[in-house]
Amino acid sequence: MAHSVRWACLCLMLATLSSVAADWRTALPLAQRLGEGDFTWFGLRLYTARLWTADSRLDWNQPFALELLYHRSMSRETLVQASVEEMRRLGSDGVTSASLAAWTQAMEAAFVDVRPGMRITGLYLPGKGCRFYVDGQPTREIFDPLFARAFFAIWLDPRARDLQLRQRLLGLGENDRGT
Repeated sequence: MAHSVRWACLCLMLATLSSVAADWRTALPLAQRLGEGDFTWFGLRLYTARLWTADSRLDWNQPFALELLYHRSMSRETLVQASVEEMRRLGSDGVTSASLAAWTQAMEAAFVDVRPGMRITGLYLPGKGCRFYVDGQPTREIFDPLFARAFFAIWLDPRARDLQLRQRLLGLGENDRGT
């Protein structure tokens, strides 16, 4: 019996350690918050976004993380559809209908229905793609650099829909926190 209890405790410890090791911060250990801001829609605060980099600026040639802390419940379908629409709006020559269809499937596998307090973090991996985490647990790695650039451009491109949020994320806003 004592052996079984020790074995169960060891398994629980290993499971806890592996979930901690799986967090995005393991891949970006020197990350510091570059900026933060809230995204609102018709006066409703939907989420707080935080940009994490290992440097004091955004460098698309270096890994970075974008963390979204949700304040409202939203379905996976809503998250995916909004992302696809923005990727299409910001699209470049490499964004085709076929790539958008594949990206939709990949995001459906990576995202979940969110409730207030949940976090989805995207880890940008230059030249490789990106990895997504829900509440610190990895959900999906997408090996497509074009997808990764298009996805993170939703917030970081100079043509982003919410330019004030972009400025705050990049640490360029008047204050670090959105209104």
